Amino acid sequence: METPACFGAPIRALLSSVYNPPLASNSGPITASAGNRPSHPSLVRMSTRRRAREIVLQLLYEADINGTRDVDSARRFIRSRLQGRKALTDFATQLLEGTLQHRDAIDEQLGQLATNWTLPRMPVVDRNVLRLGGYEILFGDTPGRVAVNESIVLAKRYGDTNSPRFVNGILDRMMKNKA
Repeated sequence: METPACFGAPIRALLSSVYNPPLASNSGPITASAGNRPSHPSLVRMSTRRRAREIVLQLLYEADINGTRDVDSARRFIRSRLQGRKALTDFATQLLEGTLQHRDAIDEQLGQLATNWTLPRMPVVDRNVLRLGGYEILFGDTPGRVAVNESIVLAKRYGDTNSPRFVNGILDRMMKNKA
């Protein structure tokens, strides 16, 4: 699917990954062993959870622009993108439903922490990366530092050049305020 030229490069990358998911994880260099699998079990978990977060970001982006799709449709989308892997599908579904359920509380926190920025003024990708990271910090089981780092990776991949610093600054303050 060709993305319209009016969208910036990060948006084209995000939309492209929705329609053309990568065959392998894009989490950086991972050494492969026999069977083309990462050589260390923690790398498998990291890369697959990162892919789950990318899929949730796609759905959050869609919800921000077009409104939330029905729960069954979102679950089918997640399941198809994660190739039916139950644990990852459950993780991604929990992230999506939790972020959407707590969006008002997360947005309130983000509004207080983002000095000189209102949520509607933020780029859509940054706003949804912050929401996802904010959910993991405030309501999820993910350690705060891991949530911040994973959000930075998403911001580097889908945001603009300033997104990683912006996301890091806000989520770091959120993590410190929670403690």
